[in-house]
Amino acid sequence: MKKTGLLLTVLLVAAASAQTSTSSADSDQTAPSNTVVTTVGFPIERVQTPTSADLYCAGFISKKPLPNANFVAGGLTTPNTTKFVNGEMIYLAGGGYQAGQEYTVIRELNDINRYEIFPGQHSLLKAAGQPYAELARVKVVDSRNKTAIAQIEFSCDPVNPGDVVIPFVEKQAISFHPPERFDRFAPANGKTSGRIVMAKDFDYELGTGMKVYMNVGANQGVKVGDYFRAVRAYTADLKDPADSLSFKASTTEDTQKRPPTVEPNLLTHSKGQAIHVRDLPRRSVGEIVILGTTPTTSTGMIVFALEDVHTGDSVELDEQQ
Repeated sequence: MKKTGLLLTVLLVAAASAQTSTSSADSDQTAPSNTVVTTVGFPIERVQTPTSADLYCAGFISKKPLPNANFVAGGLTTPNTTKFVNGEMIYLAGGGYQAGQEYTVIRELNDINRYEIFPGQHSLLKAAGQPYAELARVKVVDSRNKTAIAQIEFSCDPVNPGDVVIPFVEKQAISFHPPERFDRFAPANGKTSGRIVMAKDFDYELGTGMKVYMNVGANQGVKVGDYFRAVRAYTADLKDPADSLSFKASTTEDTQKRPPTVEPNLLTHSKGQAIHVRDLPRRSVGEIVILGTTPTTSTGMIVFALEDVHTGDSVELDEQQ
């Protein structure tokens, strides 16, 4: 019994010591003025490291359409097979091929749904350029015929006849910052900013590991390895067809004498306080690392997300780098 009591005492002392160390670490955390560091407002950010597949399968948007004279004409099992993957032989139409050369297979994308995720998306995408998917890396193994023969060394998605081939370019390695506190309610910092105009596979609700395309690029000083934070104002929820319904629902308690009104107008104004969504603080929803750039666009990967990141969210260069 005495041994049990002694063990319990030791455990309690150890727990108290650990709690004190944690509290001390929190108190040592440098916080912006007029803030108090909490795990909700300043959660620890641990980024997910992109893999080689993340780098070479991310896709991109190019303002200038890429040449399509060189393309996939078929494969060893044509016409019975139209999709080709790792290790398979494919035929490349066009010119300039030499044995041993490596190429990237890309696809000029078309969104068959044509659904606008957020107001103005189509015009922003048109201004950004043409989206492309990166499908595979291939090596030419025979250039003696009119169509060159290549082997697929690495595939992200199946390659189809008609997909375009461009010279392979080694991608820049990315450095990562250590775990640090993520400022959830950081005000605008005035640095380079833009918007997520599209996501890979035309997705809308995005999480850690997913790829996004933004309308800022090298011309704005964006570099591979830069970090951007995805931010969202509550006005975006107000404009969303689904989320806006929650603003219209009752948010009051029966015992409130003068319940407030969200975005009051002549028909909905009450005797209580008026709540204007534009006055609520914007919130940071995730962190994005830049995988690639063009002069006017950039491809990023979400490496940390506190909640769903949305196509249409704003992005700004993170000053915590």
